[in-house]
Amino acid sequence: MSKTAQLYRMVTDEHTCPYGIKSKYLLEKNGYEVEDHHLTTREQTDAFKAEHDVKTAPQTFIDGRRIGGHEALRAHFGKPLPDQNATSYRPVLAVFAVALGLALSLSWWSLGELLTVRAAEWFIAFSMAMLAMLKLQDVEKFSSMFLGYDLLAKRWVPYAYAYPYLEALAAILMAGRVLPWISIPVAAVIGTIGAVSVSYAVYVQKREIKCACVGGSANVPLGFVSLSENLAMMGMAGWMLVRPTLS
Repeated sequence: MSKTAQLYRMVTDEHTCPYGIKSKYLLEKNGYEVEDHHLTTREQTDAFKAEHDVKTAPQTFIDGRRIGGHEALRAHFGKPLPDQNATSYRPVLAVFAVALGLALSLSWWSLGELLTVRAAEWFIAFSMAMLAMLKLQDVEKFSSMFLGYDLLAKRWVPYAYAYPYLEALAAILMAGRVLPWISIPVAAVIGTIGAVSVSYAVYVQKREIKCACVGGSANVPLGFVSLSENLAMMGMAGWMLVRPTLS
Protein backbone atom coordinates (compact mmCIF):
# COMPACT_ATOMS: atom_id res chain seq x y z
CA MET A 1 0.00 0.00 0.00
CA SER A 2 1.47 3.32 -1.11
CA LYS A 3 1.96 6.08 1.40
CA THR A 4 0.75 9.53 0.46
CA ALA A 5 1.64 12.94 1.82
CA GLN A 6 0.36 16.40 0.97
CA LEU A 7 2.96 19.13 0.62
CA TYR A 8 2.16 22.82 0.32
CA ARG A 9 5.11 24.96 -0.71
CA MET A 10 5.80 28.33 -2.25
CA VAL A 11 6.78 28.22 -5.93
CA THR A 12 6.68 31.47 -7.90
CA ASP A 13 8.54 32.92 -10.88
CA GLU A 14 10.67 34.94 -8.47
CA HIS A 15 11.16 32.46 -5.65
CA THR A 16 11.15 28.72 -5.02
CA CYS A 17 11.35 27.84 -1.35
CA PRO A 18 14.45 25.65 -0.78
CA TYR A 19 12.86 24.04 2.28
CA GLY A 20 9.93 23.00 0.14
CA ILE A 21 12.30 21.21 -2.23
CA LYS A 22 14.04 19.57 0.71
CA SER A 23 10.71 18.47 2.19
CA LYS A 24 9.61 16.91 -1.09
CA TYR A 25 12.91 15.05 -1.38
CA LEU A 26 12.70 13.85 2.22
CA LEU A 27 9.18 12.54 1.76
CA GLU A 28 10.05 10.70 -1.46
CA LYS A 29 13.18 9.30 0.16
CA ASN A 30 10.99 7.81 2.89
CA GLY A 31 8.67 6.14 0.41
CA TYR A 32 5.87 8.68 0.18
CA GLU A 33 3.99 9.65 -2.93
CA VAL A 34 3.81 13.42 -2.71
CA GLU A 35 0.77 15.46 -3.64
CA ASP A 36 2.74 18.59 -4.42
CA HIS A 37 0.64 21.74 -4.05
CA HIS A 38 2.29 24.94 -5.25
CA LEU A 39 1.49 28.29 -3.65
CA THR A 40 2.16 30.50 -6.63
CA THR A 41 1.46 33.98 -5.28
CA ARG A 42 2.08 35.86 -2.07
CA GLU A 43 -1.66 36.25 -1.59
CA GLN A 44 -2.20 32.51 -1.96
CA THR A 45 0.60 31.79 0.49
CA ASP A 46 -0.75 34.25 3.06
CA ALA A 47 -4.23 32.79 2.72
CA PHE A 48 -2.88 29.27 3.28
CA LYS A 49 -1.00 30.38 6.40
CA ALA A 50 -4.09 32.08 7.79
CA GLU A 51 -6.32 29.07 7.05
CA HIS A 52 -4.03 26.64 8.88
CA ASP A 53 -2.79 29.11 11.49
CA VAL A 54 0.87 28.64 10.59
CA LYS A 55 3.64 31.18 10.16
CA THR A 56 5.73 29.51 7.49
CA ALA A 57 5.59 27.36 4.40
CA PRO A 58 6.22 24.60 3.40
CA GLN A 59 3.77 22.53 5.40
CA THR A 60 3.39 18.75 5.20
CA PHE A 61 0.29 16.71 5.97
CA ILE A 62 0.36 12.92 6.44
CA ASP A 63 -2.85 10.94 6.98
CA GLY A 64 -4.73 14.19 7.45
CA ARG A 65 -2.43 15.34 10.25
CA ARG A 66 -0.26 18.39 9.89
CA ILE A 67 3.38 17.52 10.49
CA GLY A 68 4.72 21.02 10.00
CA GLY A 69 7.63 22.62 8.20
CA HIS A 70 10.93 21.14 7.09
CA GLU A 71 12.44 20.94 10.58
CA ALA A 72 9.33 19.26 11.96
CA LEU A 73 9.34 16.82 9.05
CA ARG A 74 12.95 15.88 9.74
CA ALA A 75 12.08 15.33 13.39
CA HIS A 76 9.10 13.21 12.33
CA PHE A 77 11.45 10.90 10.46
CA GLY A 78 13.90 10.78 13.35
CA LYS A 79 16.47 13.09 11.73
CA PRO A 80 16.26 16.38 13.62
CA LEU A 81 18.60 19.20 12.67
CA PRO A 82 21.55 19.60 15.04
CA ASP A 83 21.30 22.28 17.70
CA GLN A 84 22.84 25.46 16.28
CA ASN A 85 24.29 26.26 19.69
CA ALA A 86 25.89 22.86 20.15
CA THR A 87 29.66 22.58 19.95
CA SER A 88 31.03 20.80 16.90
CA TYR A 89 34.43 19.87 15.51
CA ARG A 90 33.04 19.47 11.99
CA PRO A 91 34.47 22.79 10.64
CA VAL A 92 37.97 21.87 11.78
CA LEU A 93 37.72 18.28 10.56
CA ALA A 94 36.60 19.58 7.16
CA VAL A 95 39.65 21.85 6.96
CA PHE A 96 42.07 19.08 7.93
CA ALA A 97 40.47 16.55 5.58
CA VAL A 98 40.65 18.85 2.56
CA ALA A 99 44.18 19.98 3.43
CA LEU A 100 45.30 16.35 3.72
CA GLY A 101 43.68 15.46 0.41
CA LEU A 102 45.37 18.36 -1.36
CA ALA A 103 48.74 17.54 0.17
CA LEU A 104 48.59 13.86 -0.78
CA SER A 105 47.33 14.63 -4.28
CA LEU A 106 50.08 17.15 -4.91
CA SER A 107 52.72 14.80 -3.50
CA TRP A 108 51.54 11.98 -5.75
CA TRP A 109 51.53 14.22 -8.81
CA SER A 110 54.88 15.91 -8.22
CA LEU A 111 56.89 13.21 -6.45
CA GLY A 112 55.17 9.99 -7.49
CA GLU A 113 54.45 9.01 -3.89
CA LEU A 114 51.70 9.73 -1.41
CA LEU A 115 53.53 9.64 1.90
CA THR A 116 56.42 12.07 1.63
CA VAL A 117 58.04 14.75 3.75
CA ARG A 118 56.69 17.39 1.37
CA ALA A 119 53.17 15.98 1.80
CA ALA A 120 53.47 16.51 5.56
CA GLU A 121 54.75 20.05 5.03
CA TRP A 122 51.98 20.85 2.58
CA PHE A 123 49.36 19.43 4.93
CA ILE A 124 50.42 21.80 7.70
CA ALA A 125 50.78 24.77 5.34
CA PHE A 126 47.44 24.16 3.64
CA SER A 127 45.69 23.69 7.01
CA MET A 128 47.15 26.98 8.24
CA ALA A 129 46.11 28.73 5.03
CA MET A 130 42.52 27.51 5.17
CA LEU A 131 42.16 28.30 8.86
CA ALA A 132 43.50 31.79 8.16
CA MET A 133 41.05 32.18 5.28
CA LEU A 134 38.13 31.35 7.59
CA LYS A 135 39.34 33.96 10.07
CA LEU A 136 39.73 36.55 7.31
CA GLN A 137 36.08 36.20 6.29
CA ASP A 138 35.12 38.30 9.32
CA VAL A 139 38.18 39.72 11.05
CA GLU A 140 36.06 41.82 13.38
CA LYS A 141 34.17 38.82 14.72
CA PHE A 142 37.35 36.75 14.92
CA SER A 143 39.19 39.45 16.84
CA SER A 144 36.39 39.69 19.41
CA MET A 145 36.61 35.94 20.12
CA PHE A 146 40.40 35.97 20.02
CA LEU A 147 40.58 38.73 22.62
CA GLY A 148 38.78 36.44 25.03
CA TYR A 149 41.84 34.27 25.60
CA ASP A 150 44.97 35.37 23.70
CA LEU A 151 47.47 36.84 26.15
CA LEU A 152 49.18 39.24 23.72
CA ALA A 153 45.95 40.44 22.10
CA LYS A 154 44.55 41.37 25.52
CA ARG A 155 47.50 43.71 26.02
CA TRP A 156 47.83 44.95 22.43
CA VAL A 157 44.53 44.87 20.52
CA PRO A 158 46.02 45.39 17.01
CA TYR A 159 47.54 41.90 17.28
CA ALA A 160 44.03 40.41 17.24
CA TYR A 161 43.43 42.02 13.85
CA ALA A 162 46.89 41.17 12.49
CA TYR A 163 46.88 37.51 13.52
CA PRO A 164 44.94 36.00 10.58
CA TYR A 165 47.04 37.96 8.08
CA LEU A 166 50.23 36.76 9.73
CA GLU A 167 49.01 33.16 9.73
CA ALA A 168 48.05 33.38 6.07
CA LEU A 169 51.40 34.92 5.16
CA ALA A 170 53.36 32.22 6.97
CA ALA A 171 51.25 29.46 5.42
CA ILE A 172 51.63 30.74 1.86
CA LEU A 173 55.37 31.18 2.18
CA MET A 174 55.86 27.81 3.90
CA ALA A 175 53.89 25.96 1.21
CA GLY A 176 56.53 26.90 -1.34
CA ARG A 177 59.43 27.25 1.10
CA VAL A 178 59.68 30.87 -0.02
CA LEU A 179 61.32 33.60 2.11
CA PRO A 180 61.90 31.37 5.14
CA TRP A 181 63.48 34.30 6.98
CA ILE A 182 59.93 35.71 7.16
CA SER A 183 57.77 32.60 7.49
CA ILE A 184 59.83 30.85 10.18
CA PRO A 185 59.87 33.65 12.79
CA VAL A 186 56.23 34.60 12.08
CA ALA A 187 54.99 31.02 12.54
CA ALA A 188 57.22 30.46 15.57
CA VAL A 189 56.11 33.64 17.35
CA ILE A 190 52.35 33.44 16.74
CA GLY A 191 52.36 29.68 17.33
CA THR A 192 54.18 29.99 20.65
CA ILE A 193 51.98 32.83 21.90
CA GLY A 194 48.89 30.91 20.83
CA ALA A 195 49.96 27.66 22.48
CA VAL A 196 50.72 29.41 25.78
CA SER A 197 47.44 31.35 25.65
CA VAL A 198 45.29 28.31 24.95
CA SER A 199 47.07 26.18 27.56
CA TYR A 200 46.60 28.89 30.18
CA ALA A 201 42.91 29.49 29.38
CA VAL A 202 41.91 25.82 29.13
CA TYR A 203 44.21 23.88 31.41
CA VAL A 204 45.05 26.48 34.09
CA GLN A 205 41.95 28.68 34.26
CA LYS A 206 39.67 25.75 33.26
CA ARG A 207 37.58 28.03 31.04
CA GLU A 208 35.01 26.73 28.55
CA ILE A 209 34.92 29.19 25.66
CA LYS A 210 34.66 29.12 21.89
CA CYS A 211 37.78 28.78 19.81
CA ALA A 212 38.50 31.47 17.21
CA CYS A 213 40.55 28.97 15.17
CA VAL A 214 37.96 28.73 12.38
CA GLY A 215 36.80 32.33 12.57
CA GLY A 216 33.83 33.66 14.42
CA SER A 217 31.01 31.72 12.78
CA ALA A 218 31.58 28.26 14.25
CA ASN A 219 31.08 26.84 17.72
CA VAL A 220 34.30 24.90 18.17
CA PRO A 221 35.39 24.53 21.81
CA LEU A 222 38.75 26.01 22.72
CA GLY A 223 41.25 23.34 23.61
CA PHE A 224 43.01 20.53 21.78
CA VAL A 225 42.23 21.77 18.25
CA SER A 226 43.56 25.29 18.74
CA LEU A 227 46.54 23.97 20.69
CA SER A 228 47.28 21.56 17.84
CA GLU A 229 47.10 24.41 15.32
CA ASN A 230 49.65 26.42 17.27
CA LEU A 231 51.93 23.47 17.98
CA ALA A 232 51.87 22.62 14.26
CA MET A 233 53.01 26.15 13.41
CA MET A 234 55.79 25.89 15.97
CA GLY A 235 56.79 22.46 14.69
CA MET A 236 56.79 23.60 11.06
CA ALA A 237 58.96 26.59 11.93
CA GLY A 238 61.41 24.38 13.82
CA TRP A 239 61.50 21.80 11.03
CA MET A 240 62.24 24.40 8.36
CA LEU A 241 64.93 25.87 10.58
CA VAL A 242 66.82 22.57 10.91
CA ARG A 243 65.99 21.45 7.36
CA PRO A 244 66.21 24.62 5.26
CA THR A 245 66.22 22.50 2.09
CA LEU A 246 65.00 19.03 1.17
CA SER A 247 68.09 18.08 -0.76
